[in-house]
Amino acid sequence: MILGEGYAGVLERDGWAPYRRFEHATHQSCLAQLLRRCRELVSDAVAGQAKTPHAVRRILEHALALRWDRDAGALDTGQLAAEVRALEAAVDRLVAGATRYPPNRRLLDHLARERDHLFTFLGAPGVQATNWRAEQAIRPAVVCRKAWGGNRTWARRRHLAGPHQCAANRQPARPRPHRAARSPATSTSADPGRPRHPWALTSTPAISIRCNEPEPVSSRRNPSAD
Repeated sequence: MILGEGYAGVLERDGWAPYRRFEHATHQSCLAQLLRRCRELVSDAVAGQAKTPHAVRRILEHALALRWDRDAGALDTGQLAAEVRALEAAVDRLVAGATRYPPNRRLLDHLARERDHLFTFLGAPGVQATNWRAEQAIRPAVVCRKAWGGNRTWARRRHLAGPHQCAANRQPARPRPHRAARSPATSTSADPGRPRHPWALTSTPAISIRCNEPEPVSSRRNPSAD
């Protein structure tokens, strides 16, 4: 399905900029990807560079904890709304702060762009905090996109009725041409009398590999004898 410009449903999405062009839709930015980004920044941080991603992580994890409290009935509508306002204020303070570490600045700039879409799941029942449903929906197409999916050629693509049928329509592998069984006298070396190498396994094709080895010295003519 292709979404039109006036789509007014719910988008549980990642931070790809074109999604923000759906101005009439209800957006939820994926918190799982933001948390993963924070973990990566922390793992690469030196000295005080981990302060900002840690602060972002605490805000997002607190939002997820509020969801569990809401679903358990521990928070009423007024309390939840107050908690959401506190979370948004914490994000605003972080974004307004100064940081000299470019990766942290990029993270805060991204939060500023997604600020209104971070906590939609707390106020809209049925909205997920991550885009896992979208990831699962496109999984068959992603699988078919891989080389082993068999649709890298137009002929194979025409064979597949659609990405969702790639597993069912996958053709069996073509049978290999019949080869005669290897006889004990068959050798993979230039000289049948030489011992076989350890890497000359029986799974190699049943053919005799010949190479252009130099003629043995003993069989060469001696020019001085002419």
